[in-house]
Parts: sequence; structure tokens; C-alpha cells
Amino acid sequence: ELESICRDWQDQYLRKAADFENYRKRMIREKQEAIDYANGNLLLDLVQVLDDFDRAIDAGNNAGKNQGGEAANNAFVEGVVMIKNQMVSMLSSKYGLSYYPAKGEAFDPNLHEAVSMIQSPDVKEAVVGEELQKGYKLKERVIRHSKVMVLMPVEKQDEKKAEESEAADKKNEN
Repeated sequence: ELESICRDWQDQYLRKAADFENYRKRMIREKQEAIDYANGNLLLDLVQVLDDFDRAIDAGNNAGKNQGGEAANNAFVEGVVMIKNQMVSMLSSKYGLSYYPAKGEAFDPNLHEAVSMIQSPDVKEAVVGEELQKGYKLKERVIRHSKVMVLMPVEKQDEKKAEESEAADKKNEN
């Protein structure tokens, strides 16, 4: 009887030791994850600044094309581009922030936020036709979805209806 009780206690001890080891590993993993993603809100705010850099660069390029003073404008645009590139490089290497391109990729609701959809006979599956706002990842986690315009395949029923209406038009002409 004592041997049976001893085996039960030993079994309970081993289970508690295993439970504690699993708990310890989970806490270490959660702590590391909290450290890795602690800067998420700050980086999300800085992504807005990157968007402003892109808009300033586009505005400078467009102003340079429309006006005669291209040399000074080109120097300004090049300076802004250099500052933006330096910031992107720092955010990427030091914090793990990365831009993921969307244009031409298959539409994925986990990565993209569809702002508009246009039917296109050129595609067979939903594809991102235009990227309206860049998307960013912190390490492997999406912190801002890219806002996109999606090209949708033309539905088969619409094609059949179009063919039927064309056939009806031809009959009416005859």
C-alpha cells in the first residue's frame, strides 16, 4: 500500500515538474514576444512620417516637371529621398520594420485592406491592381495593412449575359 502511495506521489511530482517547465518556457517566450513587439505603436506612428516623405518626394518631382527651376528642386528632392532612405534603413535594421509590396500580388485579406474593387477580364483571381497606402510588418506581424484597389475576375454569369445580349442584338439586326 505504501509503495502504491509512493508511486502516486512520484507520478504527481513528475507531472508538476513538467507543468512547471512548460510554464517557464511559455513565460520566456511571451516575455521575448513582448520585447520584440513593444515598439509597435511607436513604429506605427513613424510609418505616417514615411508616408509624408513619399508625398513630399512626389510633390517635389511633380513641381520640378511643371516649373523651370529644376536644379534647386532636384537637390531638395534628392535630400528628402536621402533622409527617407536613412530612416527606412534604421527602422528596418534596428527595429525590424519592413514594407511589403502589394501591387501585382494576389489579394490576401490578412495583408491587404480592399478600398475598392474593379472587375477586369485580364485576371483569373483577385489581384491587387493599385496600392493606395503602403503596408508594413514588424518582424513577421502586420502592423498596418496596405490599402489597395483590387482587380476582380469577371464573373462567368456576366460573360454569359453579355454573350446572350450580343446574340439577341444580332437577331434583332437581322
